[in-house]
Amino acid sequence: MSRRVLYALAGTTAVLLVGAILHPGFASWSSLRVMLVVASFTGFVAAGQMLVVLVGGIDLSIPWVLNGAAIVLTTSSLGQTSRAPLAVVLALGVGALVGLGNGFGVAWLGVPAVVMTLGMNGVMQGLTLGLSKGLTCASCGSYAPSPLRGLFSGAVPGQLFLWGGVALLMTVLLTLTTFGRRVYAVGVNPRAAFLSGVGVRGVTVALYTLSGVFAALAGIALVAYGGQPSLGLGDPYLFESIAAVVVGGVSILGGRGHYLGVIAGSVTLVAVTTFLAAQRVPEYGRLMIYGLVILAILFAYGREKAHD
Repeated sequence: MSRRVLYALAGTTAVLLVGAILHPGFASWSSLRVMLVVASFTGFVAAGQMLVVLVGGIDLSIPWVLNGAAIVLTTSSLGQTSRAPLAVVLALGVGALVGLGNGFGVAWLGVPAVVMTLGMNGVMQGLTLGLSKGLTCASCGSYAPSPLRGLFSGAVPGQLFLWGGVALLMTVLLTLTTFGRRVYAVGVNPRAAFLSGVGVRGVTVALYTLSGVFAALAGIALVAYGGQPSLGLGDPYLFESIAAVVVGGVSILGGRGHYLGVIAGSVTLVAVTTFLAAQRVPEYGRLMIYGLVILAILFAYGREKAHD
């Protein structure tokens, strides 16, 4: 696990060094600040994706859970400061409820994770479009409350501190608690974990619930940063969350991985995107490179596992 984290950190460093050599100012503080801010949104979503991947699952409902939470935040707060706390709780509650449904379907009903979460993504898309009536414009009052917008602006935006808190939470949860040990046990061998007294179903439900909460948190952060939600806001983050998890050294088969690697993976993806933009590589080229990088890393990790 430590070796994979080192690989991820080395990849981040290499991309930044190459960018700094070819484009002066690429690794300056102002540039790094922007990259870290953008990477933080992927990092929030990837935290939840990592948790379900650790037990051999996947969460495809992330895009519209994120989008739904963002619209719930703005439509329930109407931009008013006094309604902000309740709006944040409601948005996080939406994520938790959807995640709970995903976990119940996967753990108790035996529905494959791909099918369950993809179906839930469609349900959330329909509910979100119905709630918003397809409108997310300023005339509908769909602005984030000013305290949230103020928190996520400034010399050091608040989402970086929030990301640091998420990193601390994930590290403590997975490395220093009994629950974390149970997560890895379920990921390595669910049957052996069950025979050892681990509540496999309970762990699975908890992880999918947390994934929903982290997706909702990303939606809140995006709206606070941009001021306004938009339909399709969460679409890019499904692929990016999976890519960050894979690049970060988390085994797609479960049982291996650390959030520090996912942080490095998130930053690496944003740095690569920034570098390709500086090189004027078109969008389709960026997507192709993304895919090739993920496949290459999976191949390398597969060879590593075979040698182990």
